[in-house]
Amino acid sequence: MGLRVVRLGTPRETGEGLRVGTVRRPPRGVPKNQYATLDYYDVWLPALAPSAELMGWLKSHPQPWDEKLWRGFARRYRSEMAEPDATHLLRLLAALSKRTNLAVGCYCEDESRCHRSLLRELLRTEGAQLDA
Repeated sequence: MGLRVVRLGTPRETGEGLRVGTVRRPPRGVPKNQYATLDYYDVWLPALAPSAELMGWLKSHPQPWDEKLWRGFARRYRSEMAEPDATHLLRLLAALSKRTNLAVGCYCEDESRCHRSLLRELLRTEGAQLDA
């Protein structure tokens, strides 16, 4: 049992379990009835995605993002996830990870510059059983 952090749209691994999309928007050009079959997600949970305001702030800066900008994004995302509703969801996923297999993810290619790397840390802090 455990929780995996994945890139949405990539092939599922054996035993991955329910895939949760922690993204602000559904995949473009993909019919709703194909989200799961095309390995995006089974359940959409945008409450754990960075806010539209935070993404707008990040995208207003030139790329590639430097370390200072990334630290600012990380600080702001963690602050958003410290809000009660987000904290309850993080705790729920952490508890579920001890009883079933599931995965959370985002579309970003580079996890080191994606909120899912921060989400992994937050879930670990909440006691999630993370798969390697």
